[in-house]
Formats: sequence, C-alpha cells, structure tokens
Amino acid sequence: MQWSEGTAAVPVRWSGIVPPLLTPLLGFDELDPAGLERLIEHVVAGGVHGIFLLGTTGEAPGLSGRLRREVIERGCHHIAGRVPVMVGITDSAFAESVSLAHFAADAGAAALILAAPFYYPANQEEMQSYLQHLARELPLPCLLYNIPSHTKIAFDPETVRRAMDIPQIVGLKDTSGSMNYFHQLVRLLPRRPDWTLLMGTEQLLAESVLLGGTGGVPGGANLCPELYVDLYRAASTGDLAQVSLLHRRVIELTSRIYQVGPLHSAYLRGLKCAVSCVGLCDDFMAEPFRKLPPEQRNQIEGYLVEMGIEPYRKQ
Repeated sequence: MQWSEGTAAVPVRWSGIVPPLLTPLLGFDELDPAGLERLIEHVVAGGVHGIFLLGTTGEAPGLSGRLRREVIERGCHHIAGRVPVMVGITDSAFAESVSLAHFAADAGAAALILAAPFYYPANQEEMQSYLQHLARELPLPCLLYNIPSHTKIAFDPETVRRAMDIPQIVGLKDTSGSMNYFHQLVRLLPRRPDWTLLMGTEQLLAESVLLGGTGGVPGGANLCPELYVDLYRAASTGDLAQVSLLHRRVIELTSRIYQVGPLHSAYLRGLKCAVSCVGLCDDFMAEPFRKLPPEQRNQIEGYLVEMGIEPYRKQ
C-alpha cells in the first residue's frame, strides 16, 4: 500500500488496492500454510498495494483465536515487508481486540482495521466512547470498518467526524454499499487531509475513487489482482475510457462468481471456490459453511473459462 510521509513513523494516508485475503483452510481449525503462501505470492505479483488479513473475506469471525494468530504470524512473515499488512482486530470483547492488536504489531503489521463490536447493538454515543478508549490501547494506526450488514450498527457520519479528532484512527473502509453514505464521508475529507477512505464494495470501486476515495478492498483481487489494480490506476488518473472497460469486467466477475449458491453466503463460497479452481488454495470453509457441491463448482469453472481465467487441472 502507498502512503504519504508524515513527521512520525505512522503512515498518514493509505491508497491503492488492498485485497482482503482469503484464509486457506485444510480442515476444522487447520490453516493451509502452503495455500496461504501461494495466495500471497499471487496477489503481490498482481501489483497490490497492501494486504488485509482477517477481514470478512478472511472468515475472521469464524476462526479460533489461535488460528487468527497463526494467520497473522505466518502471513506477516511470508509477506516480509514487500507490501504493508493490515490486520482485522474486530471482536465482541474489548480485551480481545487489544490483545490481537498487540500481537499484530509484534508480528510486523503496519495498521489495524476495526468494525463495530458485534452481538450487542450499541448507540452512536457508546461507539464514540468505545473508540476513544480503544485508541489509547492500540500500538498501530487503525482504520474503522463500516459493515452494518454484519455488525448491526453503522458508523454514522457524525461519529466518523468525531473519530477524525482521534489521532490513532486514520481512516475508514466502507462496505455499506450506500453511495449516499460514501458521499457524506467524502464531504468530511477536508477536515483531515491525511484521512484514508477505502471502498469495500468492489462494484463501487471506480465510482468511489473518482469521487475522491483513496482506494479499495475488493475480495475479487484474491482471484484477479491485476484487474483491480488497473481499475484503481485508471480511476485515479481520470482515464474514463479504461475505467468503463475495466468496470464492466468487474461487474461480469461479481455477477457470476458471487451469485452461485445460497444468497447469504454466495459471495464468499463462490470466491473461495474460484480461487480453488485456479489452484491457489483449497475451498474448505470455516463453520457453519460448506464448500460448493460439484455441480456448482462446475458452474464456477465454466464462468472462469468464459472470462478467460483458465481453471487449474491436476496432472
């Protein structure tokens, strides 16, 4: 990931494409280390600007504390500073988020990402107090993660505005899918020129960058990192013809790969299946989900061929 230089060791503005890395699994509570390394090499070779470990796409809420720490340790070690690493520390327990943050810092992560604590829905005043208390405990800069579909609470624009007064909080990733909300965040940017604003809904990546967003966290970059890197570059330079072409390819990918299987889990199961089809890692899922059955896997393989992404065949 790229950032502008500040007067301290803390990056002051993040930009570019940061894939929320899938977590390759071999079985229940068992990481696939070789798959993790292949996936990292694939996205780094694709020119991404950073890697986000333990996000929604990484199935973090379904992983044990031990496994999450293994992902951080192995991931940071293999990336070895080639690109900055962001680590998700979202948890329903305050102390667990703090503990994971310090583990990530010790492993070599560059930044943290935090969604609202799930299960008990908090109001905005409670969220503001939570952020102030947590920020004092964090060893690294932290971005907020707005994903109300999963946490039952959004970071309201006024809460974001007040969070901008907390130096340790340096930006926000938005996966609300609401461009109205994103527009409100863009209007806040003049308050803090170093603020990072990343789009998590990949179908809105181009529009968000054209509006002033600093980059994106697209799950599809696990499969086609160059596509998203090229789209970000075209949008950030105002090449509208190229934006139109590449955006259509993103819509084709997402409308096919992410629509196979039960709607509530289709995105994750379809993406993990596609990555498995090209030989990067297995598509074993964390509980309570299961990999796609053979007939749906064949459907995904067919889509990949149509899009020019050749499925891997074992010899």
